[in-house]
Amino acid sequence: MAGRLEGRVALVSGASRGIGRAIALMLGREGASIGVNYNRSEAQASEVAQEIRARGGRAVILQADVSKKDQARRIVHRIVEEFGRLDVLVNNAGITHDKTLRKMTDDDWMDVINTNLNSVYYSVSAAMPVMIEQRYGRIINISSFVGQAGNFGQANYGASKGGVIAFTKTAALELARYGITVNALAPGFTETDMLRQVPPDIQNMIKDKIPLGRFGLPEEIAKAVLFLAADGDYITGQQINVNGGVYM
Repeated sequence: MAGRLEGRVALVSGASRGIGRAIALMLGREGASIGVNYNRSEAQASEVAQEIRARGGRAVILQADVSKKDQARRIVHRIVEEFGRLDVLVNNAGITHDKTLRKMTDDDWMDVINTNLNSVYYSVSAAMPVMIEQRYGRIINISSFVGQAGNFGQANYGASKGGVIAFTKTAALELARYGITVNALAPGFTETDMLRQVPPDIQNMIKDKIPLGRFGLPEEIAKAVLFLAADGDYITGQQINVNGGVYM
């Protein structure tokens, strides 16, 4: 039985671990050919690609630091060369440099803005001509509830993720006429390496603020991405919250 994305081609940035890994695997299971982007974790990216291939899918690993415009655009062009098209672009790559504003440096600010926000612009600008020619595209940007609600010590991260939401809305307006939808997902606290670095007592304090009483799973974010990629034909310019109720 064919998957819901059979014949489609998807590029997922930051796909070697965490949420990006779950997204790449889920889209691959549904039949999409996957570009697995990584920056430093080549071994982990290879494992993701191998798992997709083991299920009969197609995957390539694509090294790039997407905070740099030439590298971000290069992997978009590379996947089109490899598979002949690009249907689904998932901008997932992200970093944190958490500090209060009093302690934040210019580098802390710019590193996060470049990786989390500027990379989205670089990738979308490269993918647009291909998707416009196809008259089809699904662009899914991974934001965060921090971009909606703010969070102590995350001015840079919140600004970057809030910018992703604003960018999403404008891109959706401009690209709708070409059959391209653009949406954002805003995850809450999700079980990733980033969250595991938080001390257990702080994790418990965070959980107490989540109405569903637990952290999200990367696979739960991936399910929402799959829905937008496979079934969200009449959804564009939206931010979909997958956060356990931590921000309503």
